[in-house]
Amino acid sequence: MAKNIQAIRGMHDTLPQQTPLWQYLERQIRKVLQQYAYEEIRTPVVEMTELFKRSIGEVTDIVEKEMYTFEDRNGDSLTLRPEGTAACVRACMEGGLLHNQTQRLWYQGPMFRHERPQKGRYRQFQQIGVETFGLNGPDIDLELILITQRIWKALGLDGLELQLNTLGTLEERTAYREVLVSYFRQHLDQLDEDSLRRLESNPLRILDSKNPDLKELNENAPSLMDYLGADSKEHFETLCQGLDAAGISYVINPRLVRGLDYYSLTVFEWVTAQLGAQGTICAGGRFDGLVKQLGGRETPAIGFAMGLERLIMLLEARIDSESLRVVDLYLVMMGKAAQRYGMVLAETLRDELPECRLQVNCGDGSLKSQFKKADKSGAKYALVLGDDELKQGVISLKPLRGQGEQQMVELDKLAGLLKNEVLV
Repeated sequence: MAKNIQAIRGMHDTLPQQTPLWQYLERQIRKVLQQYAYEEIRTPVVEMTELFKRSIGEVTDIVEKEMYTFEDRNGDSLTLRPEGTAACVRACMEGGLLHNQTQRLWYQGPMFRHERPQKGRYRQFQQIGVETFGLNGPDIDLELILITQRIWKALGLDGLELQLNTLGTLEERTAYREVLVSYFRQHLDQLDEDSLRRLESNPLRILDSKNPDLKELNENAPSLMDYLGADSKEHFETLCQGLDAAGISYVINPRLVRGLDYYSLTVFEWVTAQLGAQGTICAGGRFDGLVKQLGGRETPAIGFAMGLERLIMLLEARIDSESLRVVDLYLVMMGKAAQRYGMVLAETLRDELPECRLQVNCGDGSLKSQFKKADKSGAKYALVLGDDELKQGVISLKPLRGQGEQQMVELDKLAGLLKNEVLV
């Protein structure tokens, strides 16, 4: 026998019993983004490799180790997108959306990184991202954080901590970088392999190391806050004042960094202790330099992305996915005439009750077997139609979950009864 083909390691199916929770999550996030009048943008999952080399940087773990890159038939180097920001910027530039314009955008879809699979970290993972362009004040920074807070509220999530920092301008960060490199060079014997590699290319990322052996070294490192100018400090202070006014708690974390040159000013993360090592569920920040880095005009920008798998893990502890697999009505039919009429009746009910989930029995079966299927579907009610009932112009409405007594309903009054009294 041929060996069964299985899913690629680190890439998972979402089965029918799991999809209701995903749909619930996505629906709640979309509702919030619509409240803030953000518009959806959709980009391909495959981009030119050069896009990510120029945006993320060639001397990064993502580009060096994690990207799924291949050569297509005409010799171009293509990559499955490892993140969404670069593709969004490319699409906006190509579509003429940035010059003298402001944009508030969001996207959703799979991202791909060849990492070691573990709980909460996969090789194909789902993200929802938000990006804004053309707005340079701290008010848009505040709006994005307010959006995330409203999303957590809509999902019923608690126990999340907002961590906040500022990276200043490129010039301020360049001056700080020299001081930081000088500091770490005095402690080369304490740096791990990754930190030694980052020392020349990406020294700020050493501060963000998850290696516990570097915790004390990083805590004693010079602070970027000491190298910020008046404008950068005012931007950050205004953001903090806005958060205070909105009643959003936060922790200023001077070790929260982004190691890429196009990042500036505000960076933030929402973290939780409920997921172990994979505690970051949302990360964002300003990337005022990225559009120019990719060949466009200098454009202020800020965004965030959230990993949906990790949010699903939090929701699973709070919501029974089975409770979301709601079928309202299950149509049981006995007899040839009832079967013919039943299919037409079901379409009429779907016209009259567009929000109703109605499942029709297919494949014949005895009354007992059809009721077993109705019960297994989770339906609240069974509609029972036989040839005799059809002749009398009636149908039986039977509660399956203890919502009252079985009753006979005239067929021409069924939709109205369901709409106004039963499915309310």
